[in-house]
Amino acid sequence: MSAIKIAVTNQKGGVGKTTTAVNLAYFFAKSGARVLLVDFDPQGNATSGLGIEKSSLQSVSNPSGKPTILNTVSGEAPLADVIQTTKFKRLSVVPATPQLADAEAGLAKVEQRFVRLRDALKTVQDDYDFIFIDSPPSLSLLTVNALIAADHVLLPVQAEFYALEGLSQLLETMKLVRKGLNPTLELLGVLVTMYDNRTTLSQQVYTEVAKHFPGKVFDTRIPRNVRLAEAPSHGLPVGAYDRFSKGSRAYKMTTNEIAERLGWTIGK
Repeated sequence: MSAIKIAVTNQKGGVGKTTTAVNLAYFFAKSGARVLLVDFDPQGNATSGLGIEKSSLQSVSNPSGKPTILNTVSGEAPLADVIQTTKFKRLSVVPATPQLADAEAGLAKVEQRFVRLRDALKTVQDDYDFIFIDSPPSLSLLTVNALIAADHVLLPVQAEFYALEGLSQLLETMKLVRKGLNPTLELLGVLVTMYDNRTTLSQQVYTEVAKHFPGKVFDTRIPRNVRLAEAPSHGLPVGAYDRFSKGSRAYKMTTNEIAERLGWTIGK
């Protein structure tokens, strides 16, 4: 059976998108699944968040470094040659560097520009149970590639006053993708992040988001948590950095909720 492909996306930055992609990938791998995390964000934070040194990757200053997702989407290297194992069992990563931003201009001129990622993933998807795609925080050609490659979209939304602002554009893009190149794309769920249960605002935002996306919002809310913020600087998911932290427990619970929605048995 080929992998379940989940694009973690929100066109807004700073909503916990990469944190969510890294930690869900980690917890699914820990539960026994074979997981690939594709860093498709030019910031490359998912890459460093899993302990991959950016200095070891190919760039203008290091042309002999290891290849990245840029090499794949530009047709220079098959995806299998770009995948790196991590220090975490059953979890592999496709790294990215800021040069991925250059792919936008290059891709705009080539044929099949919207399906580069989808076609690359087809070559490896039978080797994994889950593929998570960390999309860039914009409605770019890269994001559209991620939506066309995915089976599901997971939408992290920050518990703040303007949480729903701008989402209509993303949902419109999803609709267009469904009409065109990926008719089976589904919204897997909405995950409320940076939640502070001491404030009325967080509770109001959660209620508002649940009203806007009936039946799609996860029960688990990801709290504001110092450990969650610290973990990436150590190149670790929060579950490996401090498994007893509130952030770690919340992502573990979210993993269970996602598994339930997808009919996946944890510990399989």
